[in-house]
Amino acid sequence: MNSDIAEGKWRQVKGSVKEKWGKLTDDDLAEVNGRFEQFCGKMQEHYGMSREEAEQEFKRFQD
Repeated sequence: MNSDIAEGKWRQVKGSVKEKWGKLTDDDLAEVNGRFEQFCGKMQEHYGMSREEAEQEFKRFQD
């Protein structure tokens, strides 16, 4: 998946992400802007997850 597609999909799901992970702020989501690596970093920062946990959480969310 190229970065344009990922960023477009991110805009579509941003509201759902905020509902599921309420500790993520609008500023966090603007900074992440659909980039998976940055999203996982924010999950680690706000929820104390390991990298693997953050990746698994996001993959479950996508399903």
